[in-house]
Amino acid sequence: MSTVSQERLLQVLLAPQISEKATYVADKNQQVVFRVVPDASKPEIKAAVELLFKVDVESVQVANVRSKTKRFGRHMGSRKGWKKAFVCLKPGQEINFAEQGGA
Repeated sequence: MSTVSQERLLQVLLAPQISEKATYVADKNQQVVFRVVPDASKPEIKAAVELLFKVDVESVQVANVRSKTKRFGRHMGSRKGWKKAFVCLKPGQEINFAEQGGA
């Protein structure tokens, strides 16, 4: 973790990805899905999750989500593409987003 600044690690994770697929993956494989910055690397993502949530990360898998083409009347446009990280936690580890919120 000495090669990457703590400031950078705090900016790597954007948000947890909450979807049907993400909940299925969480139950089946003990993985948590995050939206991350497009230039994030696997070691950076691992270090960021360990720093922010105080858990042990076993492995990280990354997927680039392609941009979608959308139409606005006659005009074509596209949504931005983004990067998704599947973070596999070591057995016995858990991240509970309901408890971490301030509400």
